[in-house]
Amino acid sequence: MIAMLTGLLLATAAGLNAYVPLLALGLLARFTQLIDLPETWSWIASDWALIALAVLFVIEVVVDKVPALDFVNDIAQTVVRPASGGMVFSAGLSSDTVSVADPGAFSDVSFWWPMVAGIVIALLPHLFKAIARPVLNTLSAGAAAPIVSVAEDTGAVGLSLAAIIAPLIGLVLLIALVWVAIRGMKKARRARAHRANSRSN
Repeated sequence: MIAMLTGLLLATAAGLNAYVPLLALGLLARFTQLIDLPETWSWIASDWALIALAVLFVIEVVVDKVPALDFVNDIAQTVVRPASGGMVFSAGLSSDTVSVADPGAFSDVSFWWPMVAGIVIALLPHLFKAIARPVLNTLSAGAAAPIVSVAEDTGAVGLSLAAIIAPLIGLVLLIALVWVAIRGMKKARRARAHRANSRSN
């Protein structure tokens, strides 16, 4: 159950930022004893993978904070984020971590179902993000883009670290993020409705 939660949190983080959970897995596996990646996913901790992920992460962080470009980036990431979600769900599910000492229960399971599950899980926050961003940018004249982006990046980092170190705390964080996102969208809808009424009057 904890292994499933680890995969869920990592895939959700990938839906917010494709490169954060991959970097977290790679860096923690490379420089700490917190996670031991199976041979199938050991490439994530290689030099070339970490460098490539770090470069892509920096590009994502910069572009995602610029109004209009963030929407274009979301479209481009429609394939990347779910793919990352599939990879980190599978890698997290089959890795030894400080929270999951025996991932062997999943070692004989088909390779593809964790990939599919991770893709679907990551796709949900990605779609929510892609739909919400244009609305927030319109209502705030673009001022919300960097603020929301920082919040998303912070959430992705928090979920990724919690997935490996303390999945139950990560679950609480995930619930809090969903609650904040829902409240934010409700406020945005009310603001949009108020603006429409003001224009009609």
